[in-house]
Amino acid sequence: MTFRTSIVAADPQRDALVLQRWLADPHAAYWDMGDLDVDAVRVYLAGVAADPHQQAWLGLVDGVPTFFAETYDPAQVLLRGIHDPLPGDLGMHVLVAPPVGESRHGLTDAVFAAVMTWCFDELGAQRVVVEPDARNDRIRRKNLRAGFTELRCICIDQGGHAKTAVLSVCTRDDYARSELAAVAAPSLTRTGIPA
Repeated sequence: MTFRTSIVAADPQRDALVLQRWLADPHAAYWDMGDLDVDAVRVYLAGVAADPHQQAWLGLVDGVPTFFAETYDPAQVLLRGIHDPLPGDLGMHVLVAPPVGESRHGLTDAVFAAVMTWCFDELGAQRVVVEPDARNDRIRRKNLRAGFTELRCICIDQGGHAKTAVLSVCTRDDYARSELAAVAAPSLTRTGIPA
């Protein structure tokens, strides 16, 4: 199955409602934002948009909002003082919308591949850095399939509560050689991406 993906800058006014619904779903529990109402999500997105060291993105599959991604400079946001960054490091988070209707085999692989390709090709990353919750086995398995190497467990302060995370990194070459790139790349069609 082919998925046409595009990624645009998230807009706090346009996207707060849909993102709030995704965050409130149990599958997004590791984002720890399920209790936010629409106004709080709008404020959160506006804060990300105002910060020169991070960006929020809305991803569409076949023209339908389907995923949310964040990118950030790990030397300035979240991992400051925890991670020893290299030039070209780019932090990343991704959230796929909760499933609705009939399952679409390969969708999450295609979304993850689109985000990784975006990070490397559009944003110029030399290495993508992630810090999934250590208990989130599902995303950790996806990261490994995408070529990430788990470095070590770290403790991240997230607004007054600590998260034990697994610091992981992936170079462009790591991703190109990964199982996920081999499986997802042929089914991924990238459409024109609006500025």
